[in-house]
Amino acid sequence: MPKSKRNKVVTLSKTKKKGREHKELIVNSLRQALDEYTSIYVFTFENMRNLKFKEFREQLKSTSRFFLGSNKVMQIALGRTAADEVKEGIHEVSKFLQGNTGLVCTNLPKDKVQSLFEAYEEHDFARTGSVAKETVELKEGPLEQFTHEMEPFLRKQGMPVRLNKGTLELVADFVVCEEGKPISPESARILRLLGLEMATFRLHLICRWSLGEFEVYRDGALGSFVSDDDGAS
Repeated sequence: MPKSKRNKVVTLSKTKKKGREHKELIVNSLRQALDEYTSIYVFTFENMRNLKFKEFREQLKSTSRFFLGSNKVMQIALGRTAADEVKEGIHEVSKFLQGNTGLVCTNLPKDKVQSLFEAYEEHDFARTGSVAKETVELKEGPLEQFTHEMEPFLRKQGMPVRLNKGTLELVADFVVCEEGKPISPESARILRLLGLEMATFRLHLICRWSLGEFEVYRDGALGSFVSDDDGAS
């Protein structure tokens, strides 16, 4: 049977998988940064917002370099044990690269780094699945913050609404979200319409390394770290 001459749909959005070359690039870039900067920190984050993180990174561009990606690849770059570490004592850093973590190499003094991270806080709208910080309940009656054109949309979000002489109103009390419970897609949309920002993007320092020195942050302060390998502090 002859092949069909009909036009075939070709997907142009396919992206090449990040393979060995990409991982080697990260390893080499991180090792190069270790020679260019005096200290390296592990940090963790909550409610990551890529755009806001990019803005924070740009503020420190002249003094620091951030790495955010595969923890395993970053561990390989630093060395996981004393036998394969690329700098003395830096394998201790690898132990803290777990979960939502990243690295920042910097020439800033540690008190400046600590103050920058502690002060950084950006508020944003909560996303689906995040935990509500408070209970939000709308009482029965007129919804003056919404226009009558929004009635069909609000109905789709599960809100018991109706039009009364051109005014949108709730026919019964409605709980948008409950404190401590995951936020549904519908609740996330309503909270955005209400202008309630329940998510806070924060960065937390975990540990710090510089040549001959390794410290761990405990309750917002630096403390000495005792290695499981040799018992040195």
